[in-house]
Amino acid sequence: MELFWYIVLMTILAIYIILDGYDFGAGIIHLFFAKTEKDKKAITNAIGPFWDANEVWLIASGGILFFAFPTLYASSFSGFYLPLIIILWLLIFRATGLELRGQLHNKIWQVIWDKAFGVSSLLLALFFGVALGNVVRGVNLGNVVNGKLTQEAHYFFLPLWNPSFSPQTEQLGIIDWFTLMLGIISVTALTIHGANWVIFKTNSELNIKLKKVVFTLNFILLILIIVSLLTWHIIEPNPFQNFIKIPLLWIFPIITFTGLFGLFKVKYFKKDGYGFLFSSLFLFGGFGTSVASIFPKVLPSTNTIAPSLTLYNVAAEDYGLTIGVYWFLIAIVLVAVYMFIQYNVFKGKMNDIGYGDH
Repeated sequence: MELFWYIVLMTILAIYIILDGYDFGAGIIHLFFAKTEKDKKAITNAIGPFWDANEVWLIASGGILFFAFPTLYASSFSGFYLPLIIILWLLIFRATGLELRGQLHNKIWQVIWDKAFGVSSLLLALFFGVALGNVVRGVNLGNVVNGKLTQEAHYFFLPLWNPSFSPQTEQLGIIDWFTLMLGIISVTALTIHGANWVIFKTNSELNIKLKKVVFTLNFILLILIIVSLLTWHIIEPNPFQNFIKIPLLWIFPIITFTGLFGLFKVKYFKKDGYGFLFSSLFLFGGFGTSVASIFPKVLPSTNTIAPSLTLYNVAAEDYGLTIGVYWFLIAIVLVAVYMFIQYNVFKGKMNDIGYGDH
């Protein structure tokens, strides 16, 4: 049952990355590339009916984490307390930026909430990438100091950064050069993803420019991916051992590079949805590759004293996991029906919905 709930949790997180990821990306596009009121309205129209529903997948993943893997929930929500609070405030500012902008037709008021929406989207993309970097890199479980546990073996706490900014010191920080690199990859990938969504859902004059942006950013993304793969050996001496043991896992890197190389054709796609499809493939494959590389660990330990947290030593009892399946099946059917209706109602281009007008 542990493996079943692990797959469910990772699948829901992947769905969240793809769906709310285009919201973050649209916010970044709004911040840097939307110069006219018409461009800004096109972007908010593209995500307006969807962004709040997309966040439900984040809540669902938190609920499953609490229910199925309570030890991991307790460990990560205490150890990552600071960045989680930052993420919470950024989610609030992004929402208020979208909802409050149209309340007053005043230039200063609109500029303030435009910046709140754009900057919070940018920082959310950055912090979620940094979070993935922390999971891949591992943490100092047990807060080991000079070879001795100072806390329980599953406990840790990280400052925002350490003085050396290194991922290889005993006392780690949330932000170091490795996690920051994954954060920058996240920002780049989600900007591409958001641009593809805007292209897919609108006929904006901005779309021609966005196709050029996607093409250019894709070169940067490719370089960042290559650098991250080369530096991965510094963090993990045998980063591909799971892929050698379980060849089926190579499906995730294949999906990743299919999406990445497909995006180089964005200027030539006859259907606007193809770009979004390929960026979705990249995000799904990239997340799957990261998760598969540390499997069955869910939070590696960077010391040799406290054992890593795995899906087996952090899971709830079998009885609870089994009973939860029945409730999950009911919930997933309801969510699937809701999502189908929502995306069917708002299918096609979203040029004239007037989101945020009051």
